[in-house]
Parts: sequence; structure tokens; C-alpha cells
Amino acid sequence: MEILDGTIISTAAPDIGRSLHVRAADVGVVITAYAVAVAVLIPVSGWLANRLGTRSVFLTAIATFTVASGLCALSRSLPVLVAFRVLQGAGGALMVPVGRLVVLRDTAKRDLIRAIAFLTWPALTAPVVAPLAGGLITTYLSWPWIFLINVPLGVAALPFAAATIPQLRSPAAQLIDLSGFAQTAGGLACLVLAISALGSTPTSWTFAGGAGLAAALLLATSTRHLLRAAHPLLELDLLAIRTFRLPHFSGGTFRATVFAVPFVLPLMLQDAFGWTPVTAGALVMSVFAGNLSIKPATTYLLNRWGFRSVITGSVSVVSLTMVGCAGLTASTPLAVMVVLLVISGAARSVGFTAYGTLTFADVDQQRMTAANTLSATLQQLAGGLGVAVGALALQLGTGLTGQPATAVLPYRLTFITLALLTSTCLVEARRAGADAGDHLRTPTRSPRPARPTR
Repeated sequence: MEILDGTIISTAAPDIGRSLHVRAADVGVVITAYAVAVAVLIPVSGWLANRLGTRSVFLTAIATFTVASGLCALSRSLPVLVAFRVLQGAGGALMVPVGRLVVLRDTAKRDLIRAIAFLTWPALTAPVVAPLAGGLITTYLSWPWIFLINVPLGVAALPFAAATIPQLRSPAAQLIDLSGFAQTAGGLACLVLAISALGSTPTSWTFAGGAGLAAALLLATSTRHLLRAAHPLLELDLLAIRTFRLPHFSGGTFRATVFAVPFVLPLMLQDAFGWTPVTAGALVMSVFAGNLSIKPATTYLLNRWGFRSVITGSVSVVSLTMVGCAGLTASTPLAVMVVLLVISGAARSVGFTAYGTLTFADVDQQRMTAANTLSATLQQLAGGLGVAVGALALQLGTGLTGQPATAVLPYRLTFITLALLTSTCLVEARRAGADAGDHLRTPTRSPRPARPTR
């Protein structure tokens, strides 16, 4: 439900922009605000789960998300929609990490690859449906129905979650780190405001500079606090673990640029190529179809080639497909577009699984809650800021070329920028040891029995 809601908006961005009298690219703040709200509140989810129990928190999250979805559908201005999306983000912040925590707490290291693969399936299934669903809803109904679709899903999920989610608690739940929460939340909020201001038209340089300076100061002081506090909101010392650091530094950049593509691509197809939302949504499904189709093979690829090789290959292929997207035109054969996007989707799926599995490779079981909280926060933040970076790159492309956002050239520069940013992930990926995560791998084939001697 959460992933569906995030990706379905991308296809409907032009329609939402026209309805709310803003540019289609400005609708990106609706996606970013939600994602950053989730990132800010995810650390609280771990503390609440330990203190109140996983089932109680999970059910509250679903109820909050469902009610906020209905309120989003009633919004008639961009600021109001953003405000209700933040409330929706509060529900999402409690929903996804708590659900993952229930699984990770009882999963042995030898089963971690399979467990992460199962957890990734729902996140890959929803985006397959979302682009076309968004196009159909926008064309034949109206954009508020994009949010209303969550209401029956949430109502159906509540009794099922109540029957299946265990009530897990930690007997030694500490008091929440309010100082760390306030500084971190303030810093991330100012960062989003700064990026959004840079991507707006006209650009408010004074506001963007002030917000950027505030973000830098707050994030610096929050980092200092989190490293020194006895019971910090986020345990940043986990980043000293090599296999935990790689998925969040290199993997964070990878996630950000990859998440920008499903936002920028539908805008190009509709505003620059003149496609309908349904046609654009159907084509974008190719990305997520590639995600889903390669999923059964990801475990084999990791076991056969190792984490460093798989991550390097995935990053390289994704970068090349972004360059390919920059070369698309309205006259490019549809079959070529589909093949390009399927390859892109398959490569990003393999990369996400590799990074996600490597994250917990060397984390002790007793620190799994803290690692899960920090990981979910950084991943969500990277995805949300990726949309903002995509919108900013499009704004810069528009300014450099002097052409409107309905022209093709600004989109080409945007995809080239995203490809260059993605390729920087190769630097840190190559620094990882060749044996990184090897203890999670299993032989891809059973050894041949020895031939008996005569």
C-alpha cells in the first residue's frame, strides 16, 4: 500500500499540477515531503515498537495511513496536499520498518538472503501496477482517486495484520532521544526546503541559501549529538561496519538516482512527447516488470558472483540505461523503449537486493533493531531526496537550455546528470573487499561426489 501510493503519483503529476495550478515538476514536493516525513519518523518507530509492542504500532500505522489518504483526496491546494502527505508519511514511517523488524528478529544469518528477497517482493509488485493504474485513474476518473484507493486496502489490511503480527516488546526500552530527534528532523526538513526552493520557478535564492545553511548546521550538531549520546535516536557508530556503510553511502546515491527515474520519465513522455497518462503509465510498467522478472534469479547471482561483482555490474548497467533514456525520442520504436526499460528495471532490482542483503551481513542479532531503524531511515531519505534531485536537475536543464519543460532537451540533460551521479557509486563499490558478505553465500551447485577407487 505504501509503495503503491508513492509511485502512482508520478504518472499523475501533470494532471495534479493542472488541477492545483502549479508546474508538473513542482508536484515532486508531494512525493519528497512524504518520503522525508517517513525518514524523519522512522527512528521513532523502533522505540515505539519496543515500548508499545509491534502489533499495536503496526495497526496504528495502517489506520493513520488510511485516514490520511482520504484527507489527501480532499486537498484543493498544493500546501494542503503536502501537509496531509506528511501525516500519511507518519503512518508509513511506523508501518514498513516495524513489519520488517518482525521478520528480521527471528531470521538466522543463513536465511537472510531468502528473507530479504521475500520482503522485497511486495515492494516490487506494487510499482508494476502503479504506473498504469495512475494513468487509468487520471484519465477516466480524477487524481483524488489515487489516494482513495488506499482506503479499502487499509480497511482490509487491519484485521489481517491483527491476526498475524506478533506483539513483540523489548523489556529494556529506553527513553526516547528528544534532542536527537528535534535536531535530525529539523535538519532534514530544512534540507528538503532548500532543494525544493532551488527547483522552483522563480528560484528563491535567499530562501534556498538560508534553508541550506540551517540544514548544514542542524545536521552537523545532530551528528555530533548522536555519536556522543548514551542512548541515541540513531546509532551512527553502525556505519563503522564496512558492509553496513557501503549500502548507505554508495547504495544511498544509487537509490536516490534510481528513484528519480520513475518521476522524470512519465513527465517526459507526457509533457515532451505528448503521450496520454495511460500510454505513459503502461510504458513505465516496463521498468517494474524488469524488477519483478529478475527477482527469482537474484539469490543465484549473489551466490554465484559475490556482492561486489553484482553491485558493480548493476550500477554500470543502470547508468548506461539512463544514458539510453536520454537518447529517446517520440519516434523511437516502442519495442526499443520497452527493452531498455526492462533491462533498467532488472538491473536496479539486482542492485537493491544486493545492497539490502549486505546491509545486515555483519550486524549482531542484538543490534538488529538499531540497524534496521538506521537503515530504513537512510534508505527512505535517499529515495525521497532522489525525486527532489530529479526535479532540481530538470529545473537546471530548463535554465541551461533556455527551453521550457515541455521540450525534450532539458529531459536529456536530466538523464545524463542522473547517469553521472549513478556512476559515482562504482568508486566505493570497488573499495569493498572481494570477500564482502561471502559468509552469506551458499554454493550454487552441490559438489560432484568423488569417483570410487578400484
